[in-house]
Amino acid sequence: MKRATVQDLQKRASEFVARAQKDRIVITQHGQPAAVLVGVSRQDWESVALQTDPKFWKLIRARRKQPTRTLAQVRERLLRK
Repeated sequence: MKRATVQDLQKRASEFVARAQKDRIVITQHGQPAAVLVGVSRQDWESVALQTDPKFWKLIRARRKQPTRTLAQVRERLLRK
């Protein structure tokens, strides 16, 4: 992971956007991490929106806590109908 200051980002934004397509860049302010620049050039708008939506990730975490079924259990249930 690369680092850049806010001042560097202001001066060379397009360079950092291009770099972020290959590796995340931590933006620092007063020597402390302030943000992360992540490239999304090969993704569609919906994917970007979901990846950055806290409500979506809350829903995912909740679903991961629910009990699951094996593929065999699902097949058995479907064949019974």
